[in-house]
Amino acid sequence: MEATSAPALVHVTRRLEDAAALDPAVEALEPHIRTLFGSGTRGAVLRGDWLGHALHPALTDVVLGTWLSASILDVTGRGQWAAPARTLVATGLLAFGPTAWTGWAQWSEAGPRDKRVGLVHAVTNAVTVGAYASSWFARRAGHDERGARLALMGAGISGVGAYLGGHLTTARRVGTRDDAYFGAPGVG
Repeated sequence: MEATSAPALVHVTRRLEDAAALDPAVEALEPHIRTLFGSGTRGAVLRGDWLGHALHPALTDVVLGTWLSASILDVTGRGQWAAPARTLVATGLLAFGPTAWTGWAQWSEAGPRDKRVGLVHAVTNAVTVGAYASSWFARRAGHDERGARLALMGAGISGVGAYLGGHLTTARRVGTRDDAYFGAPGVG
């Protein structure tokens, strides 16, 4: 496929990879992230070195799955399942921290282009968690309809973060994987 015929999102994402304007933020964060999440045994555990496969994608399923499930209950139950939806939002919020830690551990070993995309991925996810936290607080205060709207907004924002995360793992191949996979058929 020629670069000119690529989808618009591909062009936007490639520009993001080339956005050297993000480098000062990357350079400011990098030593702190490496110390907190990327070095030594802690980094190896968070990256999933012990598993032979990146841990981050599996944990994102927990976060996104609980939040999507809450929205399904909100939309189909129309307030009937407010308590379970609130519990699902809270579960996603609790799982977000460890999920972010595993992502930062992967980010700490990524290349410059991937770190730029990863930084925007992280910022997008921070906005998403803000929407879901607001949803939980609204629900806790008895404003379930407002909480449901905030959760739907969070779902929309998380789609951007998920796209960028998918780009990093699929197109850019960022992620822990055991060397044994490189000789396997279909892996390159």
